[in-house]
Amino acid sequence: MTLTVQRISPAKHLGFVRTRRSVSFLQTPAWAGVKAAWRSESLGWYDGRDLVGTGLVLHRPVPLVDRLTLAYVPEGPVIDWTGDLDAWIDPMADRLKGDGAFAIRLGPPVRTDTWSAAQVKEGIADPEVRRLTELPSQAASIGTRITARLRESGWLPQNPLDGFGNGHPQFTFELPLTGRTEDEVLRGMNQLWRRNLKKAAKEGVEVSIGEDLKAFHDLYVHTAERDHFTPRPLRYFETMFAQLSAEDPERIKLYLAHHQGELVAASILIRVGTQAWYTYGASSTAKREVRGSNACQWAMIRDSLAAGCDVYNLRGITPTVDADDPHVGLIQFKVGTGGEAVRSVGEWDLPLRPMVYRAFDAYMRRRGR
Repeated sequence: MTLTVQRISPAKHLGFVRTRRSVSFLQTPAWAGVKAAWRSESLGWYDGRDLVGTGLVLHRPVPLVDRLTLAYVPEGPVIDWTGDLDAWIDPMADRLKGDGAFAIRLGPPVRTDTWSAAQVKEGIADPEVRRLTELPSQAASIGTRITARLRESGWLPQNPLDGFGNGHPQFTFELPLTGRTEDEVLRGMNQLWRRNLKKAAKEGVEVSIGEDLKAFHDLYVHTAERDHFTPRPLRYFETMFAQLSAEDPERIKLYLAHHQGELVAASILIRVGTQAWYTYGASSTAKREVRGSNACQWAMIRDSLAAGCDVYNLRGITPTVDADDPHVGLIQFKVGTGGEAVRSVGEWDLPLRPMVYRAFDAYMRRRGR
């Protein structure tokens, strides 16, 4: 198979996405509008005259040298990862280098390892275990092969040890939904989750889908101050909703949990085809006992089931299972849903102009990326 790569229109890109069961929301044409500060383009892979793959590329310019860029393909491209990797990647690299890219960064949407909720729970309880990777996993041969091939071809891994960095997380937590009913999903949750959902219902927490992004953002900023992370500005969320909703009115939704008229939790859900993602969440410090966050999650899970989704993705976790690590609470909250921890191939860089890449890498390290 000889493939060619060329620029395609957003409409053609979206048409291809709609033929797939699901792709990452980061690989939809609308995501280019969310990341408007970066130059973007949609690429298509052609086998003869047939469009067989797509990729959204975000171009980050080099400081002081705008014509050179880091070409970033988040959670993509959308290609046949089971096939000959070189046949897919080489024509993309040639095209991007010709267009001025000094390096390519991509994140293959392919898993390498999976751990069940029971395994994660056992790891947290075992004082000898510190990380997920110390536990036996269900390995995925395709992911293992891709990782090896990228390394052999000169790609450089960009995955931080703690699982979080400036890119997208290598470790995530996913709740399989295929063929399951609400009752089956509920029974798969741990006792604490079921008890918290009952508590929310008893306290009269009401979850609705709304449009009040300002109320969400105020609560999100409060959450950021409490949990010590840097919040995104309101404008970012306004842009995200405008761009994704314009592409598909069912693409993104805001869930708001109220107790006695007061907003106690809020979450954002994104869906593409048969996969749904919990992307942002916020909760009040007051009234945490009414369990608004659990109620929001359950509403999003139920709606994902009703939409025929295969997976409800709770997004990033750190790989720690050390009970003394301050990050372990994140995985404990998500593991309560009864899903599975997943490690993907992660993000990798291919330097196309090594001297420029080294200078860029040194610059980014100095500014803390």
